Amino acid sequence: MKIEIYSPTIRRKEMDAVLTAMVEEKIGPGDRNRLLIQTAKEQIHFDFALALRSPAVALHLALKAVIAGNTSGENASCRSSPFKQGVVISALSPRYYLQVIEDLQLTPLFCDVSFDFPCMNRQTIENTIAKKHADIEVCAVVLHHTLGYAPDTAAVAELGIPVIEDISQSYGSHLKPANKKDEETPAEDNHSKKDDARSTLNAAGVSLSGVLFILGLEERDMLTSGGGALLFAMNRRDGSLLRGFTGIAYEYCLPDINAALAVVQFRELPRNIERRQEISRVYNNAGMRSRHKRFIPVAEDEYNNYSFSLVLETGLKDVIAYARKKEITVESAFENTLAGCGLSGDCPVSNSLALRTVIFPIYPRLRTAEAERVSKLIMTLP
Repeated sequence: MKIEIYSPTIRRKEMDAVLTAMVEEKIGPGDRNRLLIQTAKEQIHFDFALALRSPAVALHLALKAVIAGNTSGENASCRSSPFKQGVVISALSPRYYLQVIEDLQLTPLFCDVSFDFPCMNRQTIENTIAKKHADIEVCAVVLHHTLGYAPDTAAVAELGIPVIEDISQSYGSHLKPANKKDEETPAEDNHSKKDDARSTLNAAGVSLSGVLFILGLEERDMLTSGGGALLFAMNRRDGSLLRGFTGIAYEYCLPDINAALAVVQFRELPRNIERRQEISRVYNNAGMRSRHKRFIPVAEDEYNNYSFSLVLETGLKDVIAYARKKEITVESAFENTLAGCGLSGDCPVSNSLALRTVIFPIYPRLRTAEAERVSKLIMTLP
């Protein structure tokens, strides 16, 4: 039987939740939309969130909010001026980033990555800013956690530019219990700490140093509702940037039928990550016997195993064809990214990785026997 590259983790609990929403005939944005926000808040401990119909809508609103905050706030680096407003994005970001940025009449500044890590870092961002035209002011950095890897956001935030983090693929990395000391802190003190510090450690254990955060819920994101996204802020100061969108039209909000699925996905995350870890151990052992390379190693408890990727020493087409003969689907890791679509400009490392990086099937519904088949493929790649 052919092993597909991806299969959504939809079990009986998810189906029951969706069917209940359908039976109640309340499938538009409503109670379950609010339940999703509350469920996510229990895990992430954010201050304010919106459940929206797509990551593209979330990014659009996030950029509008950040730019409005820059214009009216104390650190007004993007006030009305003859300068163009630029947004730094990774060349390995999803291609929809470019559409949203252009629709807002902003200027994309494409940032390269390094060969050992698929995310932007402070150095690569500084290099991009240094090469920009003099008539462009940088108003935001959109930091995509590519392939589930979590970059050093705190170092990027030190640049003083508002950071929007996209954790759609990295959610669940560093999964740990909530910090008991934070729970014991009086409410007033806790709020003041959140307002004074950008970096907050939440129930999911991820150190979040950005201003706003996008958690996509699309088909191939870490959590899925069949489509949609959460846009949230960790503290009250940043939450005020989003509260102006509270009365947004229902057509922008996530329908209850999708939210019902996402609620269960949040609750089942620990179970799903545990299964991903089991499969990843098998693949890692096989990868050690391959001549192809992995990105910089990440400790088992610091990676959600969103993907298993290899940077090839041989051609992408040869490996994909070889896997097809074994009835296993293997894909380009960056096919739907800016670099993969030839839209990223002068980013040689990203363009090279887009031509040489593949991902293998790794999802909770993958059977043990199927994982063994994939591991044998990894060991014998041409």
